[in-house]
Amino acid sequence: MQSRTWSIVCGLARRRAGAAAGAPSGSGVGAAQFGGLGPSLHSAGISTGSACMLARQNGGFGDGGFIDSIRIGGVVLPNHKRLEYSLQSIHGIGRARARHILSELNVENKVTKDLSKVEIITLREEIAKYMIEGDLKRFNRAAIERLEGIKCYKGIRHELALPVRGQRTKTNCRTRKEKRA
Repeated sequence: MQSRTWSIVCGLARRRAGAAAGAPSGSGVGAAQFGGLGPSLHSAGISTGSACMLARQNGGFGDGGFIDSIRIGGVVLPNHKRLEYSLQSIHGIGRARARHILSELNVENKVTKDLSKVEIITLREEIAKYMIEGDLKRFNRAAIERLEGIKCYKGIRHELALPVRGQRTKTNCRTRKEKRA
């Protein structure tokens, strides 16, 4: 949940951008009322919705600012969840690996948006040691293609889109046997 101060600041930024975009220059609602910031936002190509984002990307307001979102391995981690659960949104990191990463780094399991920049950097370095996201998906796809190429039983089952690990097919396995285009 955002603070009241931040929502006021976002509202002012939206007004400035909106006044620059919509109001004529002599209407008295535009640049003169808000300190001349409206036209500069509009001329810089900043839309109404992204004016608030710009303030967040520049570190927010106040002493320490805050971090809008954390991107690790090409995935934006959810801000409102604890770190153990937000790490699980990365493909290749489950519950056990997330707990292992936190214990390796001695990082407290706090809400993601409360992480410091130093903690984020060490977290990125630790996660870079693992095969995640695109690399993991490519590795798994290559393993399946190898099985299909050598025409082993598992490879044939993959090609026919049937269950691979010995499950029954008379009544179940609807997920694998759905109609294919």
